[in-house]
Amino acid sequence: MMVSESKKIPVEFPEASPAPQPGATADGPEAIADRAEAAPAPAVPPSPAEPEATPAGETALREQLARLKAERDDLFQTLIRRQADFENYRKRIERERSEDAERVAARIVTDLLPVLDAVERALASLPRDGEGPGFEYRRGFELIQQQLQHVLERYQVARIPAVGLPFDPHVHQAIERVETDQHPEGTVLEELQAGYTLRDRVLRPSIVRVAALPPAATETEIQ
Repeated sequence: MMVSESKKIPVEFPEASPAPQPGATADGPEAIADRAEAAPAPAVPPSPAEPEATPAGETALREQLARLKAERDDLFQTLIRRQADFENYRKRIERERSEDAERVAARIVTDLLPVLDAVERALASLPRDGEGPGFEYRRGFELIQQQLQHVLERYQVARIPAVGLPFDPHVHQAIERVETDQHPEGTVLEELQAGYTLRDRVLRPSIVRVAALPPAATETEIQ
């Protein structure tokens, strides 16, 4: 006995719709565009209005500007005064330092002058030429005199000229008047002690003898 073959009956299933992609909407592009056109535009905040210049505001600005200019001028004048004060202070300090240095130099030189006087007196008593102990001593005293003179020159000390010049009471001190008609009245005839100056300052005047006309010559000149 033969079994009949079963017939295959086709069964149709409905097609599944594709799953929506992430971020996609169910509407199409046209619907999205329509909604975008229908949406209201975002509100733009109004810009603040610039303040209008008023006469009162301009007056206040002018007053403030004038006040600032006055403060500037006052500070400038103060700066000028400070600079002038500093310059005067600097000059005063330099002058005081110079005066102090000159006083110190004057004391040193004043202490050296008696030594120089002693050396010159020793030279005057020694022979100028020849041989012997006196001439050898003279050479030693001359070296000492030269060294002392170099020290005085370094301190700007100068010897006061005297012999043959008219008597000057500012730098000469007369201890004797010698009557003579060989020299004009008031001429310095002899220097007993040398005088010295430190720059323009007299450290010690020259002690001198001064020429004086005899009485007969004086009467003749008067006649």
